[in-house]
Amino acid sequence: MTTSELTLPQTRERKGRSRRVMGAGKQLHAGPVTYIVLTVFALVSLAPLVWTAIAASRTDRRLAQTPPPLWFGGNLFKNLQAAWDQAGLGTAMLNSVIVAGTITISTVLFSTLAGFAFAKLKFRFSGVLLLLTIGTMMIPPQLAVVPLYLWMSDLGWSNQLQTVILPTLVTAFGTFFMRQYLVQALPTELIEAARVDGASSLRVVWHVVFPAARPAMAVLGLLTFVFAWNDFLWPIIALTQQNPTVQVALNSLGTGYVPDQAVIMAGALLGTLPLLIAFILFGKQIVGGIMQGAIKG
Repeated sequence: MTTSELTLPQTRERKGRSRRVMGAGKQLHAGPVTYIVLTVFALVSLAPLVWTAIAASRTDRRLAQTPPPLWFGGNLFKNLQAAWDQAGLGTAMLNSVIVAGTITISTVLFSTLAGFAFAKLKFRFSGVLLLLTIGTMMIPPQLAVVPLYLWMSDLGWSNQLQTVILPTLVTAFGTFFMRQYLVQALPTELIEAARVDGASSLRVVWHVVFPAARPAMAVLGLLTFVFAWNDFLWPIIALTQQNPTVQVALNSLGTGYVPDQAVIMAGALLGTLPLLIAFILFGKQIVGGIMQGAIKG
């Protein structure tokens, strides 16, 4: 048997390995079926928003007719102005920006710190405290309405924005979310190296934890902002029409003997625009954060 015959299986094995390596480096391309499915899902997702815009551009009489309108009318700006004036959306928008912005910043900050503590720091009863934190997520928020209202009344904060802000400065979901991310994304060796270099706890958090947690912080920030902006149950109890958030102000559009559905839809469209603007401005960073977290996980 010749030397070439002895090395033939090894040569074939090497060629197979090189082909697998070259195949792993190729970028996957979506086929036409993928684009069709994604297009259908996009259209279904956009349908409620498009219908809201169509209804906001029509009159209440036209919306009551059959079949309903399927294209835009000429009353959009008139209905938007009517909704803005009737609901007092100027003050409501400002209040919602203050409430949602404060809740988002505090939740992201405190949840990141708490998640880092549960993920990387060793202290007594950490497992029990984490279980208790997660357990609070199973309590219906409706059960806390009465004692929370009595507490805020005792503090003299009735119909003030801090009544809505204080109960949601940090959330159990945000803490658990950041803890699960930092367990995988933040190497313990990196923290120990910073400690060896003489970094204080504050410096470790600022220069090590926050940069590693930035993708998850962006995702949590978007989710928290959307939740705080759309929150209705507690604000409608704690606030009045004299000092409302957007959702409380929009509730006034549905009052009356015959509510104007076109104006209500215009108000709903105005209340949705800030969320759309936020996603357009920060959507790329948020999607990048989700993908980066998925790769690290």
